[in-house]
Amino acid sequence: MYPIKRNRRLRTNEAIRSLVRETIISPNDFLVPLFIVEGKGIKEEIASMPNYYRYSLDLLQAEVKELWKLGLKSVLLFVKVPDHLKDNKGTEAINPDGLMQRAIKTVKNVCPDMLVMTDVALDPYSVYGHDGIIENGIVVNDDTVDVLAEMSISHAEAGANFVAPSDMMDGRILAIREALEDQGFTDTGIMSYSAKYASAFYGPFRDALDSAPVDAQDIPKDKKTYQMDYANRFEALRETEMDIDEGADIVMVKPGLCYLDIVREIKNEVDVPVAVYQVSGEYAMLKAAAEKGWLDHDAVMMEQVTAIKRAGADVIASYFAKDVVKIINNIS
Repeated sequence: MYPIKRNRRLRTNEAIRSLVRETIISPNDFLVPLFIVEGKGIKEEIASMPNYYRYSLDLLQAEVKELWKLGLKSVLLFVKVPDHLKDNKGTEAINPDGLMQRAIKTVKNVCPDMLVMTDVALDPYSVYGHDGIIENGIVVNDDTVDVLAEMSISHAEAGANFVAPSDMMDGRILAIREALEDQGFTDTGIMSYSAKYASAFYGPFRDALDSAPVDAQDIPKDKKTYQMDYANRFEALRETEMDIDEGADIVMVKPGLCYLDIVREIKNEVDVPVAVYQVSGEYAMLKAAAEKGWLDHDAVMMEQVTAIKRAGADVIASYFAKDVVKIINNIS
């Protein structure tokens, strides 16, 4: 006897497949990372991230307008700080006229309704390329947290809607939340990089911002004393729950594809939105494979972002955002 139930009936053609599809990708899923540099008329491709660029503030305006036209309503800002402004204390990070502060104002001036999130960490500002202040060869926690709180206030004053601490210092969410409250920024949100792993997938990003740890004596060669061990699962839940208790509005898992088990674990346990960062190494690998003709770029890209959302992501920070939305909108 043939089976009464045939699952293939719901796969017969695209019409029925689309009708019963469980995971739908839309422009509203995406947070677009943007890299900003000093200067004018600059749109320079990042060598290890083909078709992704650093923008000077004047050309950032056109990029933001294009994103909004495509239906992409949220951006995450990163700045490439000139070497002469870097030190071991993040002094430039709290400069009210700094590049980040001017970038926030630029986005808000050209597109007031664009949601602006900002990277809060010291590595772009550090002469050592670390996310915190270094003393006696150690990335110190509490002094770094003090600067991160000041940095967050500076971003809020410039007009940021959310600050996004990516540093993984202990207690920084509570310190930032209290600082924002004390200064009257009660509506400024926090998207915490709660489960950020010490991953080998960050290389192209560090190229983009010139923020890799320096190779020097008495300086930690990597970020493993503050970013998470990628072998750990339950630690991610502890970190995330602590950040929520301290005031995080959105929590993040970073990187993406190798950590979808963590995304699902966290999504099942928490009642706040969960973000996933599809990081630079994930982007670069697909670009390289597609360039070689080994993979169908668009097909794999769509499969990847769908997998991230299917795993539980409410927000996807991705360098593919524009490409995905153009496919959704049938824009060539």
